Amino acid sequence: MSGSGRVVTLNVESQVLQGNPLGDPTQRRLTIYLPPNYEQEQQHYPSLWVLAGFTGFGESMVQRTAWSESLDQRMDRLIAEGCPPAILVMPDCFTLLGGSQYLNSSATGRYRDHLLEELIPRVDAEFRTVAGPQGRGVLGKSSGGYAALHLSMEFPEIFGVAASHSGDSYFDYSYVPDFPRLLNAIRDAGGVQEFVDRFLAKKKLSGNDILSMNVLAMAAAYSPNPETRPLGIDLPFDLETGERKEEVWQRWKAWDPVEMVARNADNLRRLRLLFVDCGTRDEYHLQWGARIFVQRCREHGIPVEHEEFDDDHRGLSYRYDVSIPKLCKALAAE
Repeated sequence: MSGSGRVVTLNVESQVLQGNPLGDPTQRRLTIYLPPNYEQEQQHYPSLWVLAGFTGFGESMVQRTAWSESLDQRMDRLIAEGCPPAILVMPDCFTLLGGSQYLNSSATGRYRDHLLEELIPRVDAEFRTVAGPQGRGVLGKSSGGYAALHLSMEFPEIFGVAASHSGDSYFDYSYVPDFPRLLNAIRDAGGVQEFVDRFLAKKKLSGNDILSMNVLAMAAAYSPNPETRPLGIDLPFDLETGERKEEVWQRWKAWDPVEMVARNADNLRRLRLLFVDCGTRDEYHLQWGARIFVQRCREHGIPVEHEEFDDDHRGLSYRYDVSIPKLCKALAAE
């Protein structure tokens, strides 16, 4: 198969996101890559759900960038080089706080239900996919890699293969170092809501701004509390002293892939392929989270492929050259 695939966009009006607490749009643009010859042939194709990281969304993956390939261009090349063809699906689960972690939360909305109950059935109904875990995979980078892990762990009846590139894991290392950053930002702004208002009003955001917001977004995903004001979020630290609140922190850790392995071991064994990688210079120390996650898997007899490479956390789209062929070949295998 040679030539170029085609990118199509569906406007999806979500029912489960109606009334979400952040007032985020309920109409979402679902970006889909169809492989070359899709219109000329009648075969069914496996689908890979590619999940964007924090601050990202599906459309951004197919935008042209300098000295690099968009995801559709990359997939065209991989297919020409021998990768089995597949449909790529890139959803938009962005929120006012930067991302949803693809979880259901009373503080952000039902983004997991949006993905599993609305988008997957829609794609299977409108395109020639191989429906079911034998024909469906999930992958992503950073928060998208995190989501690939928790979704495949909890829903092996939906996803048969998964790949996580530098996915959030071992929260003690990856999140805790930025807690004082958000504490300082909240203090400087005069409160939690004031921090959000100041953040949204800025014409130019700094790296410090985004790292601070990341912690708040993670609290919205992992420790929502509709009784707490503002934002319906329990923060994992005391705003006055900065001391960590262990009860809230344990709620975060329950969503840590490292902690999720034991209770999802049987599900993980059902996957055809689980691939995990990370750069050895990751700014958020996620290489150690990947190592710990892989070790936990192997302690439970779960097959997992693990790679490390010499790089940091950013600009890792080239790692899809490794994961996508692996996932496509695993789905194509009898």
